[in-house]
Amino acid sequence: MKIVTDSFISLGYWPYAGSFGFNTDILATNPINLSVVLGGLIFFGKGVLSDLLDNRKQRIFNTIRNSEELRGGVIEQLEKARTHLRKVEMEADQYRVNGYSEIEQKILSLRTSASTTLEQLENNKNETILFEQQRAINQVRQRVFQQALQGALGTLNSCLNTELHLRIISANIGMFGAMKEITD
Repeated sequence: MKIVTDSFISLGYWPYAGSFGFNTDILATNPINLSVVLGGLIFFGKGVLSDLLDNRKQRIFNTIRNSEELRGGVIEQLEKARTHLRKVEMEADQYRVNGYSEIEQKILSLRTSASTTLEQLENNKNETILFEQQRAINQVRQRVFQQALQGALGTLNSCLNTELHLRIISANIGMFGAMKEITD
Protein backbone atom coordinates (compact mmCIF):
# COMPACT_ATOMS: atom_id res chain seq x y z
CA MET A 1 0.00 0.00 0.00
CA LYS A 2 2.79 2.27 0.74
CA ILE A 3 4.03 1.92 -2.81
CA VAL A 4 0.65 3.00 -4.21
CA THR A 5 0.48 6.09 -2.00
CA ASP A 6 4.10 6.94 -2.78
CA SER A 7 3.35 6.87 -6.49
CA PHE A 8 0.48 9.39 -6.06
CA ILE A 9 2.70 11.66 -3.98
CA SER A 10 5.43 11.53 -6.56
CA LEU A 11 2.89 12.70 -9.21
CA GLY A 12 2.70 15.95 -7.44
CA TYR A 13 6.43 16.53 -7.98
CA TRP A 14 6.38 16.06 -11.70
CA PRO A 15 6.80 19.17 -13.73
CA TYR A 16 4.04 20.29 -16.12
CA ALA A 17 4.44 19.54 -19.81
CA GLY A 18 4.78 22.59 -21.92
CA SER A 19 1.86 21.91 -24.28
CA PHE A 20 -0.57 20.36 -21.80
CA GLY A 21 -2.60 22.57 -19.48
CA PHE A 22 -5.97 24.08 -18.72
CA ASN A 23 -7.33 26.62 -21.11
CA THR A 24 -9.86 28.84 -19.38
CA ASP A 25 -11.13 30.53 -22.55
CA ILE A 26 -14.60 28.98 -22.96
CA LEU A 27 -15.27 30.24 -26.47
CA ALA A 28 -12.08 28.71 -27.82
CA THR A 29 -12.18 25.40 -25.99
CA ASN A 30 -15.92 24.46 -26.02
CA PRO A 31 -16.29 23.68 -29.77
CA ILE A 32 -13.06 21.73 -29.69
CA ASN A 33 -14.14 19.70 -26.64
CA LEU A 34 -17.56 19.06 -28.13
CA SER A 35 -16.09 17.95 -31.43
CA VAL A 36 -13.65 15.63 -29.61
CA VAL A 37 -16.49 14.15 -27.47
CA LEU A 38 -18.85 13.83 -30.44
CA GLY A 39 -16.12 12.28 -32.56
CA GLY A 40 -15.36 9.76 -29.80
CA LEU A 41 -19.03 8.97 -29.40
CA ILE A 42 -19.47 8.51 -33.11
CA PHE A 43 -16.33 6.41 -33.46
CA PHE A 44 -16.83 4.22 -30.41
CA GLY A 45 -20.66 4.39 -30.15
CA LYS A 46 -21.29 3.71 -33.81
CA GLY A 47 -21.13 -0.09 -33.33
CA VAL A 48 -23.27 -0.02 -30.20
CA LEU A 49 -25.83 2.27 -31.79
CA SER A 50 -25.81 0.17 -34.97
CA ASP A 51 -26.38 -2.99 -32.90
CA LEU A 52 -29.22 -1.34 -30.97
CA LEU A 53 -30.85 -0.15 -34.19
CA ASP A 54 -30.42 -3.57 -35.82
CA ASN A 55 -31.96 -5.28 -32.79
CA ARG A 56 -34.82 -2.82 -32.79
CA LYS A 57 -35.30 -3.29 -36.55
CA GLN A 58 -35.30 -7.09 -36.12
CA ARG A 59 -37.88 -6.90 -33.31
CA ILE A 60 -40.09 -4.67 -35.46
CA PHE A 61 -39.81 -7.12 -38.39
CA ASN A 62 -40.59 -10.05 -36.08
CA THR A 63 -43.58 -8.20 -34.67
CA ILE A 64 -44.83 -7.39 -38.19
CA ARG A 65 -44.33 -11.03 -39.29
CA ASN A 66 -46.16 -12.34 -36.20
CA SER A 67 -48.94 -9.83 -36.80
CA GLU A 68 -49.24 -10.98 -40.42
CA GLU A 69 -49.38 -14.63 -39.32
CA LEU A 70 -51.99 -13.80 -36.69
CA ARG A 71 -53.91 -11.76 -39.25
CA GLY A 72 -53.86 -14.72 -41.65
CA GLY A 73 -55.07 -17.05 -38.88
CA VAL A 74 -57.80 -14.61 -37.89
CA ILE A 75 -58.91 -14.22 -41.51
CA GLU A 76 -59.02 -18.02 -41.85
CA GLN A 77 -61.05 -18.30 -38.65
CA LEU A 78 -63.34 -15.52 -39.87
CA GLU A 79 -63.94 -17.38 -43.14
CA LYS A 80 -64.64 -20.59 -41.22
CA ALA A 81 -67.04 -18.71 -38.97
CA ARG A 82 -68.79 -17.16 -42.00
CA THR A 83 -69.06 -20.60 -43.64
CA HIS A 84 -70.44 -22.05 -40.41
CA LEU A 85 -72.87 -19.12 -40.11
CA ARG A 86 -74.13 -19.69 -43.67
CA LYS A 87 -74.55 -23.41 -42.93
CA VAL A 88 -76.43 -22.67 -39.69
CA GLU A 89 -78.64 -20.11 -41.48
CA MET A 90 -79.47 -22.67 -44.18
CA GLU A 91 -80.31 -25.27 -41.51
CA ALA A 92 -82.43 -22.71 -39.67
CA ASP A 93 -84.28 -21.91 -42.90
CA GLN A 94 -84.78 -25.62 -43.52
CA TYR A 95 -86.07 -26.12 -39.96
CA ARG A 96 -88.32 -23.10 -40.41
CA VAL A 97 -89.72 -24.45 -43.72
CA ASN A 98 -90.10 -27.94 -42.25
CA GLY A 99 -91.70 -26.44 -39.15
CA TYR A 100 -94.16 -24.48 -41.27
CA SER A 101 -95.04 -27.57 -43.33
CA GLU A 102 -95.42 -29.60 -40.12
CA ILE A 103 -97.66 -26.91 -38.69
CA GLU A 104 -99.74 -26.91 -41.87
CA GLN A 105 -100.01 -30.71 -41.76
CA LYS A 106 -101.03 -30.61 -38.11
CA ILE A 107 -103.58 -27.88 -38.80
CA LEU A 108 -104.99 -29.95 -41.68
CA SER A 109 -105.02 -33.05 -39.46
CA LEU A 110 -106.76 -31.14 -36.66
CA ARG A 111 -109.32 -29.73 -39.09
CA THR A 112 -109.99 -33.21 -40.49
CA SER A 113 -110.23 -34.64 -36.98
CA ALA A 114 -112.53 -31.83 -35.85
CA SER A 115 -114.69 -32.27 -38.94
CA THR A 116 -114.92 -36.02 -38.34
CA THR A 117 -115.73 -35.47 -34.67
CA LEU A 118 -118.42 -32.91 -35.52
CA GLU A 119 -119.91 -35.29 -38.07
CA GLN A 120 -119.98 -38.11 -35.49
CA LEU A 121 -121.56 -35.79 -32.93
CA GLU A 122 -124.17 -34.73 -35.48
CA ASN A 123 -124.92 -38.40 -36.27
CA ASN A 124 -125.14 -39.23 -32.55
CA LYS A 125 -127.44 -36.25 -32.04
CA ASN A 126 -129.70 -37.35 -34.89
CA GLU A 127 -129.76 -40.95 -33.61
CA THR A 128 -130.57 -39.71 -30.11
CA ILE A 129 -133.38 -37.53 -31.47
CA LEU A 130 -134.80 -40.47 -33.45
CA PHE A 131 -134.54 -42.76 -30.42
CA GLU A 132 -136.26 -40.20 -28.20
CA GLN A 133 -138.98 -39.68 -30.83
CA GLN A 134 -139.59 -43.45 -31.05
CA ARG A 135 -139.67 -43.72 -27.28
CA ALA A 136 -142.09 -40.81 -27.01
CA ILE A 137 -144.30 -42.34 -29.73
CA ASN A 138 -144.25 -45.72 -27.93
CA GLN A 139 -145.14 -44.06 -24.63
CA VAL A 140 -148.01 -42.19 -26.28
CA ARG A 141 -149.23 -45.43 -27.91
CA GLN A 142 -149.09 -47.26 -24.58
CA ARG A 143 -151.03 -44.51 -22.87
CA VAL A 144 -153.57 -44.35 -25.66
CA PHE A 145 -153.88 -48.15 -25.59
CA GLN A 146 -154.20 -48.16 -21.77
CA GLN A 147 -156.77 -45.39 -21.89
CA ALA A 148 -158.67 -47.15 -24.68
CA LEU A 149 -158.51 -50.42 -22.78
CA GLN A 150 -159.67 -48.75 -19.59
CA GLY A 151 -162.45 -47.03 -21.50
CA ALA A 152 -163.47 -50.34 -23.14
CA LEU A 153 -163.37 -52.15 -19.80
CA GLY A 154 -165.34 -49.37 -18.22
CA THR A 155 -167.89 -49.59 -21.03
CA LEU A 156 -168.01 -53.38 -20.84
CA ASN A 157 -168.34 -53.35 -17.08
CA SER A 158 -171.15 -50.84 -17.25
CA CYS A 159 -172.93 -52.69 -20.09
CA LEU A 160 -172.45 -56.21 -18.90
CA ASN A 161 -174.86 -57.71 -16.58
CA THR A 162 -174.76 -61.17 -15.12
CA GLU A 163 -176.94 -62.83 -17.76
CA LEU A 164 -174.96 -61.38 -20.68
CA HIS A 165 -171.78 -62.33 -18.98
CA LEU A 166 -172.87 -65.98 -18.59
CA ARG A 167 -173.90 -66.19 -22.25
CA ILE A 168 -170.52 -64.91 -23.43
CA ILE A 169 -168.72 -67.39 -21.22
CA SER A 170 -170.81 -70.33 -22.47
CA ALA A 171 -170.29 -69.23 -26.11
CA ASN A 172 -166.54 -69.07 -25.59
CA ILE A 173 -166.52 -72.48 -23.91
CA GLY A 174 -168.42 -73.87 -26.86
CA MET A 175 -165.89 -72.38 -29.29
CA PHE A 176 -163.01 -73.86 -27.31
CA GLY A 177 -164.69 -77.25 -27.25
CA ALA A 178 -165.16 -77.14 -31.03
CA MET A 179 -161.56 -76.17 -31.53
CA LYS A 180 -160.43 -79.01 -29.35
CA GLU A 181 -162.40 -81.52 -31.37
CA ILE A 182 -160.92 -80.20 -34.60
CA THR A 183 -157.40 -80.51 -33.29
CA ASP A 184 -157.87 -84.01 -31.88
